[in-house]
Amino acid sequence: MMKKRGEGTSREHGKAESKGRKYHLRLYVAGTSRRSLRAMQNLKKLLDEELEGQYELEIIDIYQQPIFAKEGQIVAAPTLVKELPEPLRKIVGDLSNAEKVLAGLDVYPRE
Repeated sequence: MMKKRGEGTSREHGKAESKGRKYHLRLYVAGTSRRSLRAMQNLKKLLDEELEGQYELEIIDIYQQPIFAKEGQIVAAPTLVKELPEPLRKIVGDLSNAEKVLAGLDVYPRE
């Protein structure tokens, strides 16, 4: 299990409005498959652009630690789980649709 914490606190104009919330996220991946790697890249880019300094991300490889998939009721990989702030949300796929991922995280673009 590997952890990565978001760094930095600045929010530039044009970034999504997250109302100063701290996000606790888990990304379940299946080894180093192309789809898992793409999901990690897409998520890292999105988090760095939109939630810089406001998230904690834990990446779990379900091949190496299948018990976590069972406990988290994960049936497909990659799956992103937003634990906090509530409500809990699960987003399945390679996370390439930034708009849908932001909506799933309850983060909306500033107007």
